[in-house]
Amino acid sequence: MLARHQDPIAAIATAPGRGAVGIVRVSSRQPLDGLIEALCGQALKPRHAHYGALRAADGSPIDHGLSLHFPAPHSYTGEHVLELQAHGGPVILQLLLARCLALMPGLRLAEPGEFTQRAFLNGKLDLAQAEAVADLIDASTEAAARSAARALDGALSKEVNGLRDALVQLRMFVEATLDFPEEEDVEFVQQADVIGQLEGLQARLARISERTRQGALLREGLKVVLAGQPNVGKSALLNALAGAELAIVTPIAGTTRDALQQSIQIDGVPLHITDTAGLRDTDDVVEKIGVQRSWAAIADADVVLFLHDLTRWGEADYQREDARIRAQLQAVDANLEPHLLHAFNKRDAAPDAAVPEGAIAFSAQTGEGLDALRRELLRRVGWQAVPEGLFIARERHVRALAATTEHLGLALAHVGLKAPPLDLVAEELRLAHDALSAITGQFTADDLLGEIFSRFCIGK
Repeated sequence: MLARHQDPIAAIATAPGRGAVGIVRVSSRQPLDGLIEALCGQALKPRHAHYGALRAADGSPIDHGLSLHFPAPHSYTGEHVLELQAHGGPVILQLLLARCLALMPGLRLAEPGEFTQRAFLNGKLDLAQAEAVADLIDASTEAAARSAARALDGALSKEVNGLRDALVQLRMFVEATLDFPEEEDVEFVQQADVIGQLEGLQARLARISERTRQGALLREGLKVVLAGQPNVGKSALLNALAGAELAIVTPIAGTTRDALQQSIQIDGVPLHITDTAGLRDTDDVVEKIGVQRSWAAIADADVVLFLHDLTRWGEADYQREDARIRAQLQAVDANLEPHLLHAFNKRDAAPDAAVPEGAIAFSAQTGEGLDALRRELLRRVGWQAVPEGLFIARERHVRALAATTEHLGLALAHVGLKAPPLDLVAEELRLAHDALSAITGQFTADDLLGEIFSRFCIGK
């Protein structure tokens, strides 16, 4: 995609299907005066909406609508942009798009995300802001939308750039000292308070990292898998959490034969819940496939909610089967324990029964204990209910900040030595700088850019 970023591009910028209004967008490094005159029959005042006929090659109107011209560099992409707003029928929009392609030599269909990529390449947005455009479109909760808007406004970029500037200043001190070997390294470290500066950078980085991890939860959501023996109430719990009868609930073991997925939200955090088939040995071919899919979902989960039947907890056979399932869970993931939450259903039928320490007791039938279960699910993944201070983030942002943290830690370890190896300190600071700059796209490989923008919708 990057090799062709100088081509003029066009696309339908609204979602497929019929709608009241549809938009065709054109972006070009070259002026669009000829295209505008042929289509609209008049010059357009910059950044003003003009209503009139949008004309075919024979002069007849394809439709009547609004035309807006944004001359470079005052446009979304930083190039000359024309937006045509017509009635939202697919045929009308295709006719307008075809007319644009026929009028302008070299004009081609835009690839997914190419308009926003142009905005990034032309300095209208940094990479974190460009990603926030897609996150705002894809937001599945109000909190995610607000956080994406905050990131698009530059909140994450401002934090990262402030930290990067402080890191650059420290790099200048260290590298300047390397240019004057007659200076004592220990004396320099003390005079410049390199340790204090590094510790201050680490503290700022820790605050940004925590907010970024929270933002990643808002974007990605949590993958929660309901596991346990047949007939412990997994489907009833899914229905209770979703507030709808999504899964069939019967007293017959093996009713759920396949993994059933549903997305809900708790405190603005999306939860992608999978109700699995009961984990038991079975000769039923269909149910056996469902159990296999259950294990695959468990291996990919952020939290495994291991459900137990409180009314049967004291039965020896029941506990033996639970122990077998738990052994299988640990075989799937040896580090599963921090992500395993034990929950006991049917509290309404056994109100006085004791549950193990750390477990949650609830009733999917009456709703008792469900709020406590919801809070515990969020606590297990480190969620803190402060969405107004968050900016939505991606896993690559989290990884970049983790790499920055690691390099700053190594730099601090080198500085603390009796004879600080400042060349190694300088190298770790450089690596930290590079990792941090990757977030806003200052140092970003072309293949990563292609991966990021290919996930956008066409026309954006």
